[in-house]
Amino acid sequence: MKCRVAIVVVGVLCLLLSSAGQLAVAQDKATPQELVKKVQEAAASLAKSGDAGLSAFSQKAAPWVWKDSYVFVLDCAKTVVAAHPMKPDLVGTNTKDAKGTDFIAQICAGAKSPSGVWAEFWLPKPGEKEPGRKIGYGLKAGDTSYVAVAAIFNDTVALKDVAGLSVGSN
Repeated sequence: MKCRVAIVVVGVLCLLLSSAGQLAVAQDKATPQELVKKVQEAAASLAKSGDAGLSAFSQKAAPWVWKDSYVFVLDCAKTVVAAHPMKPDLVGTNTKDAKGTDFIAQICAGAKSPSGVWAEFWLPKPGEKEPGRKIGYGLKAGDTSYVAVAAIFNDTVALKDVAGLSVGSN
């Protein structure tokens, strides 16, 4: 009898530990709703600070880096990356995605909308060579030329399904 109880207890513990591990992995993935919230906060911060605030978006330990995402900044007057916490070598460049799309110009054009813009682009995941689909949300930072952007790798969410998350956001 004690052996059966022990087996059941061990089985339940294994199930609980397995579920906890899956939950931790799920919690490490940023959601589209979190992208909107972080980008709105970043755009508001950048609208107040202007050029002086760019350095906060170039740091890996900044509040703009969370889970599997981060906020980077585009300078739409120049159509280049203005600040990037994970790849500082991108600052000052306009890099096309793996399909040749100028997603920076696309985001800059769409971010003129008061509710911002959702865009799709293809870039390699960290540590991989093959490009993956990223969906990103961008919002203009007040009267500056800057747009705050955050993105996640996601193969399933349609842009039309997330577009409503940012309506009336600004």
